[in-house]
Amino acid sequence: MFTKILIANRGEIACRVMETARVMGVKTVAVYSDADAGAKHVAMADQTIHIGGSAPAESYLRGNVIIAAALESGATGVHPGYGFLSENPDFVDAVEAAGLVFIGPSADAIRKMGLKDAAKVLMEQAGVPVVPGYHGAEQAPDFLAGQAKEIGYPVLIKAVAGGGGKGMRLVEKPADFAVALDSARSEATTAFGNPDVLIEKYIQRPRHIEVQVFGDGTNAVHLFERDCSLQRRHQKVIEEAPAPGMTEEMRAAMGSAAVRAAEAIGYKGAGTIEFIVDGSDGLRPDGFWFMEMNTRLQVEHPVTEAITGVDLVEWQLRVASGEGLPMQQEALSITGHAFEARIYAEDVPKGFLPATGTLSHLEFPETARIDSGVRSGDTISPWYDPMIAKLVVHGATRQIALKQLERSLRHTEIGGTVTNVSFLSLLSAQPDFVAGDMDTGLIERHIETLAAAPVACTKARSVAALTALGLLQAPDGVPPEAFVMWSPLIHRISLVHHDTQIDVSVTVLGTGDYLVELANGQHKVTYAQGCWWVDQTKLLARTARDGNELTVFWGNGYRFHIIDPLEREDEADAGGNVVIAPMPGLVKAVFASAGQAVAQGDRLAILEAMKMEHALLAARDGIIAEVLATDGQQVEEGAALIRLEDEEEA
Repeated sequence: MFTKILIANRGEIACRVMETARVMGVKTVAVYSDADAGAKHVAMADQTIHIGGSAPAESYLRGNVIIAAALESGATGVHPGYGFLSENPDFVDAVEAAGLVFIGPSADAIRKMGLKDAAKVLMEQAGVPVVPGYHGAEQAPDFLAGQAKEIGYPVLIKAVAGGGGKGMRLVEKPADFAVALDSARSEATTAFGNPDVLIEKYIQRPRHIEVQVFGDGTNAVHLFERDCSLQRRHQKVIEEAPAPGMTEEMRAAMGSAAVRAAEAIGYKGAGTIEFIVDGSDGLRPDGFWFMEMNTRLQVEHPVTEAITGVDLVEWQLRVASGEGLPMQQEALSITGHAFEARIYAEDVPKGFLPATGTLSHLEFPETARIDSGVRSGDTISPWYDPMIAKLVVHGATRQIALKQLERSLRHTEIGGTVTNVSFLSLLSAQPDFVAGDMDTGLIERHIETLAAAPVACTKARSVAALTALGLLQAPDGVPPEAFVMWSPLIHRISLVHHDTQIDVSVTVLGTGDYLVELANGQHKVTYAQGCWWVDQTKLLARTARDGNELTVFWGNGYRFHIIDPLEREDEADAGGNVVIAPMPGLVKAVFASAGQAVAQGDRLAILEAMKMEHALLAARDGIIAEVLATDGQQVEEGAALIRLEDEEEA
C-alpha cells in the first residue's frame, strides 16, 4: 500500500480522495494554483505544493510540473481525480516514466476509449451494442452533412475527444447543420484540442443509464447501474442508483456488456460505461447502446457507494498498489436507493449562467452526505467549475430516498451567491420524476416551472426587514429592548428582491413585539414561548447577512439587497444599447464591428467562462456604435463589450 500519494486535482474530488486516504493511513500531497492558495483541499492535505497561475493551463494542466511536485514530495502514486489530466494518456505515460504509479487505468486503455469513434468500433468487436452513426476519419463539412442525412435527422454532433456535454450539438433539420458543426468544433478545440466530431442518430426518448465497472487489468466486475437521465444541455443534474424500472434481465445484460467492454481493453481501476437507452416502451434488454467509456472515477460515484457499501477510492488505491479485485461479482449486491444532486453557483432564471461570489454562509443538513471542496468564507472562482457541493441521500426505497432528497435540499443554506438549490428542490418533486417516468428531455420540457426564481412571501419579507433592522434577534437570543430613548417608534426600510423594491414599515409595539406593514399585507411578529412567531406561524427561518446582502432561508433561500439610504441611486438605463459580460470570462470571439447593422438575436460575441462557451446576442435591431472588447480579452462581470447606437441616433 502507498505511504503517500499526490492528488493532481482540486476542489471536491481532491477532498474526497483525501478523506479515504486518511482513513487508510495514506498521507496526501495537494497541488494548488494561485487562486486556490487558501482552498479547502490545501488545508486538508499533509503536504502542499504550489504549481502555477490561476488558469488551468498554468497549473492543473501542467503535467510536467505536477510530476516534479510528486517526486519532490516523496509521493509514490498520483491520483488524477476527474477532469483536468485524468484521461490524458500522455500524462499517464509521463507519470510511469518518472517511476510513479498512476492510480487509474493504463495509457493504452485510455487511448482506446478516448476517441469515441475508435471506441465504438472496438466495442462492436467486443459484442457491445452501439448506436447507428458515422465514426470515421473524413471530416469535411459537406461529407459530414451527407452522413447526417443518411443517418436521418435528428442527429447528434459529438466531439470525438469529448465528454461532459462539451463539443456536442443536437441538430433537428439539415438547415441547422453547418452552424451547429462550427460551434461544436470550436468548443471541442477549446476543451480538448481536437476539432474532430462524429455523427450519431438521436434517440427520441432517451434515458442515460451507465454502469460502474472496476477492473484489475485482467478481470472486471460491475457495481450495477446509475440513471443519469436528468440532464440540462447534456450536463447531469441529479443522478440515482439503481435505475427506476430496471429489470433483472436488463441489469444482467447491461452489466455483462459493461464487463466485456472493460475486459476487452485490460481495464484497471474505476471506470464507467455509458449507455443510451430507449425508454419509449420500458427498459428492454435489446434497447440499450454504448455511448462512451469514462476512464476515471465519475462525479456521481457516491450513489454507487451508497447502494453497494463499497468505497471506490479505497478500491482504487488497493488495486493500484498491486492487489487484485477486492470483491467478486457474486459478492456484490444492491441495498436501498440513492440520489445525488449537484449544487452549483449559477443563476438559474438567467439561463443557468455560472456565478461567482464569496460564500458568506454555508450549512447543510446532517442527514445527507455532503462532498464539497469549499467552506463558508471561500470564494467561487471564475477560473474553475462552479460546483459548491454534491448532496447525497440513501433510503430503503426510491420513494423514501426521494423524500430525503427534497427535504435535504430545502434545508440547505447557502449565502453569498446565487445557486441552483431551488431548481433542484422543484425537480426532486416534479411529478414525472417522482413517478420514475423520465428521459433526458424532462428538464427542458418543464424548464419554465423548474427554473422559476423562488419568490419570498410577505412573511419571509417581514423576516428580512426585521433582520436588516437588527430587531429580530440579539446575539444572546433575546429580542432587543424596545423602548430606548434614541430609538424611533417606527422604522422604515427598503429592500430589493428580484429587482423589485419593497418598502417596509415596522412599528415597535413592545419588546419582541412588532407590526410589519408592506404594500400588500401586514404581519404581527412576536417573541413568545422561547421562539419567534409570524402571526400564528412558528418562525423556522434562518438568516444570513453579508454587508447589504441578506438571505432568508425558509424552505428556499430568498435573497434581498438592503437599500442604504445614503446610496446614490443610479437609474441610468442602457435600454438594450449595451451588451455586457454576464459573468467573468474570456472573450473568445467578437463578430461585430462599428457601423455594422445587426438584427435582434444576432450573435455578436462569444464569452468563454467556466469551461463553456456563451453566445452574446443583440437585444434589438440596430447599428453597432463601438466595440469595446477584443478577442482574447479577460473581462469582469458587467463589463461593457459592445454598444449600439441610441435608437434616436439610428
